[in-house]
Amino acid sequence: MLFVQGASATAVVRHRTGESVVLLSGELPAVLTPSSLNELLNLAAAVLSPEEMELFRSCLTALRCGEKLQERRIEVSGAVLTVHSS
Repeated sequence: MLFVQGASATAVVRHRTGESVVLLSGELPAVLTPSSLNELLNLAAAVLSPEEMELFRSCLTALRCGEKLQERRIEVSGAVLTVHSS
């Protein structure tokens, strides 16, 4: 599962390899308010399996608590994206 922070939209999609990818707009943790979390969890539930949802919830908890997942930064057209992978 990949989390991409800094995207222009928030979404949950599948990579061409079948891996789930979560796009988070803006900066953390400000974006992850309770209301935005509910919205993101609803988006995720439409795409992810129950096992992936469990992993997704644990990754979100880790991100909200300031824990670091594997992280790399990518610049695309001047926008810096942070890719977190579990």
